[in-house]
Amino acid sequence: MSGNSILFQKALLSSDIELLKTIPKSDLHNHAPLGSRLINFSKAIGKNIMPPPEFMTDIAEMNSYIINNLRAEIVNHYGFKTSLELAFRQAKEDGVQKLEMSVDCQFITLFDDKEIGLINLLKEIHLKEAPDIVYNPEIGLSRNLEISDAESWIFPCIESGYFKSIDLYGEELIKDAKLYRDIFKKAKNSKLKLKSHAGEFGTAESVRYTVETLELDEVQHGIAAAVSKEVMRWLRDNNIRLNVCPTSNIRLGRVEKIEKHPARILADNGVVITINSDDIMIFNQSVSDEYLNLFHSKLFSINDLEILRQNGFQ
Repeated sequence: MSGNSILFQKALLSSDIELLKTIPKSDLHNHAPLGSRLINFSKAIGKNIMPPPEFMTDIAEMNSYIINNLRAEIVNHYGFKTSLELAFRQAKEDGVQKLEMSVDCQFITLFDDKEIGLINLLKEIHLKEAPDIVYNPEIGLSRNLEISDAESWIFPCIESGYFKSIDLYGEELIKDAKLYRDIFKKAKNSKLKLKSHAGEFGTAESVRYTVETLELDEVQHGIAAAVSKEVMRWLRDNNIRLNVCPTSNIRLGRVEKIEKHPARILADNGVVITINSDDIMIFNQSVSDEYLNLFHSKLFSINDLEILRQNGFQ
């Protein structure tokens, strides 16, 4: 057993969050500019921001909170830059050594030089705040965007050669995945890793459909697959990893409580999963917090959690 594995177990057994933060971990499902604590962002911009509800019913309710409380503070050059700095700082402080943090393609509209400005800012902040983190830039795409707008913003980002992966997210039931085939085909041809949110609010069948339609490498969430032995077997056999975010699923009403999270069923059926943060500014849980929550819930043994930690580095 490696030294980090021993320290990881020690930190969990003693509920030592500070020690846990020092253990290398990955965060493969993290959305900028929501990748830091709300309290830190509020302090940085000098404005009190009302916290989100403890529990929400769906993505639409979360989006409504963001629109009413965060959009004006983030969708400007200063707020966006500040939020990115805090997100990288948060990841570094939490011991994240492999970070796949998505940035929505729409943010290129904040820059006169569009994708070049966005890329230069990401490079600058990564180098300044967390140069030791292996950062795999991810370009994000919201289903709430008009397809024509999405293509005009995301194609230059794909063609830039900077981004390593793409993620389709948002309200997964409002648009058919097939509408994004051209975008994902272009991303695949440009050697990007292909991800999409699926099975967060959809069905087990929607997870498989989205993977097949967009030729995905990984699924963000995918927890609905746990109700179908057939879909879980298919995910296992095709080596499709699910990047799971337990607190997000609970706070958005998909899972009753952590003790009942389907991550256990997925892992027991051979599906490779990782543990991630999603939106720290909304859910106030780092990756270290998530591991500690899972340990306290007894959903996974300490050895199981070490396997999940290692999964993020495969």
